[in-house]
Amino acid sequence: MTASPLWTPSDERRAGANLRRFEAFLAGRLGPSAPKGFRAVQAFSLTQPEQFWDAVWTFCKVRASAKGGTVIAHPGRMPHPGFFPQAALNYAENLLIKADDTPALIFRSENGTRLELSWHDLADQVSLLQQVLINLGVRKGDRVCAVVPNHPVAVIGLLACASLGAIWSSCSPDFGERGILDRFGQIEPKVLLCCDGYFYGGKTFMLTEKITTVVKAMPSVSRVIVFDYAGKAAEVAAAVPLGASLAVLTRDMTAKPLTFAQVPFDHPLYILYSSGTTGIPKCIVHGHGGILLKHLVEHVLNTDVKPGDRVFYFSTCGWMMWNWLVSGLAAGATLLLFDGSPFHPSERVLFDYAEEEGMTHFGTSAKYIDSLRKSGFRPKDHLKLAGLRSVLSTGSPLSEDGFTFIYDGVKDDVQLASISGGTDICGCFVGGNPDEPVHAGEIQGPMLGVAVDVFDDEGRPVLAEKGELVCTQPFPSMPVMFWNDPSGEKYHNAYFARFTGIWCHGDFAELTPHRGMIIHGRSDATLNPGGVRIGTAEIYAQVERIPDVLEALAIGQDWQGDVRVILFVRLRAGVSLTDELVAAVKKAIREGASPRHVPARIIAVADIPRTKSGKITELAVREVVHGRPVKNKEALANPEALDLYANLPALQD
Repeated sequence: MTASPLWTPSDERRAGANLRRFEAFLAGRLGPSAPKGFRAVQAFSLTQPEQFWDAVWTFCKVRASAKGGTVIAHPGRMPHPGFFPQAALNYAENLLIKADDTPALIFRSENGTRLELSWHDLADQVSLLQQVLINLGVRKGDRVCAVVPNHPVAVIGLLACASLGAIWSSCSPDFGERGILDRFGQIEPKVLLCCDGYFYGGKTFMLTEKITTVVKAMPSVSRVIVFDYAGKAAEVAAAVPLGASLAVLTRDMTAKPLTFAQVPFDHPLYILYSSGTTGIPKCIVHGHGGILLKHLVEHVLNTDVKPGDRVFYFSTCGWMMWNWLVSGLAAGATLLLFDGSPFHPSERVLFDYAEEEGMTHFGTSAKYIDSLRKSGFRPKDHLKLAGLRSVLSTGSPLSEDGFTFIYDGVKDDVQLASISGGTDICGCFVGGNPDEPVHAGEIQGPMLGVAVDVFDDEGRPVLAEKGELVCTQPFPSMPVMFWNDPSGEKYHNAYFARFTGIWCHGDFAELTPHRGMIIHGRSDATLNPGGVRIGTAEIYAQVERIPDVLEALAIGQDWQGDVRVILFVRLRAGVSLTDELVAAVKKAIREGASPRHVPARIIAVADIPRTKSGKITELAVREVVHGRPVKNKEALANPEALDLYANLPALQD
């Protein structure tokens, strides 16, 4: 880790941050005792959580028909602390906060399509779909599911559904039939929204056969709404059971003033899903108020999103970062949506988008940054990116080389906010803040309002040591419940079984001396050679510096009463795994990490399996190597890759 920071915010940037306005707001309430500076506000958010969340509600101008006098009914209790138990509000109402002709959504597809919807247009489109859903009998608590790309209709669908108090759930159209049914089949939707087809890597994929199979297996569905993306909506709607095109359903309608069902703070808003690589995905239910408040803090105070900013996150509708992006509307931002391959027709596509649309916040995955770095394309050499203030990265730990590349290859004066959280909270535990410097390989620190710590195996806080990432106090976006978990047993076992009354997130992490955070990988994927826990990210950070290695995956193989480290590498085209390359990989790991990190075997593979959201899946590979079945291959984007890891002779001795 470098001693000096890669970037430090200027005094001007600090002074203009939303956080300064929030501090002034707190000073108006608290007087001279009000906190000043991010760390002071962070401490205040934990020592005075009721005052903090009440202040966030007022400062961010939450719209509600009722608020009530109680902020937290059961302070300190996890789960179910009861935030704003007397409140009545609606998530969608808090996103549709403008009604002018400035852009709310800008969309681009890899095929060159560009769409722009003003705030006025967006409200009108939500009104039309709201009317359609009402006509189809959708009521409060009903489920509306969607197989959709990151297209404006997906945003419209979520808002229309939420406006009625119905429950939204989405996945991307590249999911297989089994993957869709494993998710939506559990929650029994009344209506299914889908596109006619989608584009990826220069190819067009139609959904007729897939949607037909899905609908036949879900008897709860009473109508399938098909919208036009690939130019075949009428044909697809006619071919699938219960199909109707959105254009036909809205043809004789006119937009009306929107109505918003006023629901309790914890009323279900949408259902997200665990990755499902070890079994049927868990259905994680999030609530209107909790998601709204958590996302307002993250967008407005941590990420410094201002009205009129142009916020982008490369995501599909099957990843929680899409849900996170949509909430940017509540901050008054314009959302930049993209559908397709980030490398089609070239590696320039997303940065050309950033340049041409004046992007202020560029969000992506750590894997994308590493792939861009290895492609040789340096946006800084070709583009000005004048409006770009922040680059956000998540999905997996970002290596030190990834940090350095952003400043060397993208832009000097930009805040790189590596963020980490998950589907479980539909938000972040740790991420960026507007006051502090950025150090290579290190997340800036905890987000406001979450009491993040690292515990050893005995449940004791540790500093500058690796352990379990935990949260010791309640926060609004904890799941309302798991679907079909009436006793709460699955919920409890997922987060609270390890440490009583403490959220254990499942990340292997380390707090640095200046309270930054390093994520070393998932706890269930850590390696234990000789009883010493090693995070897989520590190995990847060294291996992927080697130009001939495109990506890597490490597992622990049970061997002779112990565990040995096995490393799989995907190499650049035309490169072979020679003895010299093996030696170079081992040397890089030994010198950059430690001798304990050096793998016992290094094996070249043609592909590495990953989930639909792009995360490599060590657990599935570990099961295959040990001859055990992988329970839910439908959770993977490329399940066929698992065959490459079965019965390998190199792992038999």
